[in-house]
Amino acid sequence: MIPALHLAGRFFDSIRPGSITAEDWIWVSGLLLPGERALWAKMRNPDQRHAVGVARAVVSQLGDQADRPVLAAALLHDVGKVECDYRTPARVVATAVWLVVPDHMAEKWRNRGKPFARLAQYRLHPQIGEELLIAAGSDQLTSSWAADHHLGLEHWRIDPAIAKVLKDCDDD
Repeated sequence: MIPALHLAGRFFDSIRPGSITAEDWIWVSGLLLPGERALWAKMRNPDQRHAVGVARAVVSQLGDQADRPVLAAALLHDVGKVECDYRTPARVVATAVWLVVPDHMAEKWRNRGKPFARLAQYRLHPQIGEELLIAAGSDQLTSSWAADHHLGLEHWRIDPAIAKVLKDCDDD
């Protein structure tokens, strides 16, 4: 998909009001470990809706191979974004910033003042997500995918076939 079209689609979905359905909430609650559920509860509605869509697509592609750690990976791959606490307008700005600022600046900005630290947290959400999921007691597959989901396949630490499905279903 063309990156600009994908980002536009994600933007319009993020400004749509509403949360996940009660049925989806029950399904998600049954899949996640207690520590993961606590992290899930911190995620914003648009992120939860997106994650449920990713997890449902994973189920449709993997069938029985979509076990609990794989589905938790689909549901929690973006959990690191809870640290920056950005709403949609700030995410648009942060996305634009990271299109022009080199990635290595994120580590330098992580411990600076609030505006820089939050931008760094947004950019570093994969690593932050891995840290949060390890602390929550997640399976290695779940925490590894949070860290790896924006990387190229040569950096994936989980089964490449499972990772490809997760990546394709996430579509970002």
